[in-house]
Amino acid sequence: MNIILFGPPGAGKGTQAKYLVKKLNSFQISTGDMLRKEIQKNTSIGKKIVNDMDDGKFVSDDIVNTLIENALSDPNKKNRFIFDGYPRSLAQAKNLEILLKKNNQKIDFIFFLNVDKETIIKRIEQRKILEKRSDDDLNTIIKRFDTYMVTTKPVLDFYSKNQNFYELDGASKIEEIKAKIDNFIKV
Repeated sequence: MNIILFGPPGAGKGTQAKYLVKKLNSFQISTGDMLRKEIQKNTSIGKKIVNDMDDGKFVSDDIVNTLIENALSDPNKKNRFIFDGYPRSLAQAKNLEILLKKNNQKIDFIFFLNVDKETIIKRIEQRKILEKRSDDDLNTIIKRFDTYMVTTKPVLDFYSKNQNFYELDGASKIEEIKAKIDNFIKV
């Protein structure tokens, strides 16, 4: 089963993804985690990523798509992916469809965790303290949220027409969101 979780930064995608990975014995595809690994390795790609993130921009589709393609082509993980925050742009959504078809896979469920800006700011300020993430600066958070809303609107429009698309109140408690997702996937 392949599932997409998307919503603004701090919506709780990672929390729900970790839960689903354990419940479904799946693999999390978190572009954020993939990108942070590149940064930690201090590669040339990692340096480009830092510049984009510091400016509140999304990392280029080329970089992200390459990382996604590498993951999808692993036969041991086929149809067992939880996409955490990917795709973020219409180009990425269309690329994902191509990559899935190429690898004889499909998306079974799409969950949009809808959360307002004020809630996101509170959550990310808490996350910054708990997880000590360098990309959780307040100004960067606001830029990322605003960029997300503009960039991801076409993705929302693209997926919301699918029968397997569900919008959830991302401001709900973690356990409530888990229960709603469980109800949809019935596993």
